[in-house]
Amino acid sequence: MKSVFKICNMHTSEDINKIRRAISNNEGVVACQISKEKGEVSIIYDDYFVTSEVLLQSIEDLGYAVI
Repeated sequence: MKSVFKICNMHTSEDINKIRRAISNNEGVVACQISKEKGEVSIIYDDYFVTSEVLLQSIEDLGYAVI
């Protein structure tokens, strides 16, 4: 599966690193690409292990606004 999330308040390299670590901690994540310019996170994952809602929640738990 692939999901793309728009993140409003992602501005620095520190933000990108925090988001990447949070997503990577979920079992089943295959790849994660983050574009600071677009404000997007693109995640490829195995939906047997993790759902898009869990991935979304792991980003929101860091305090980022996802639309």
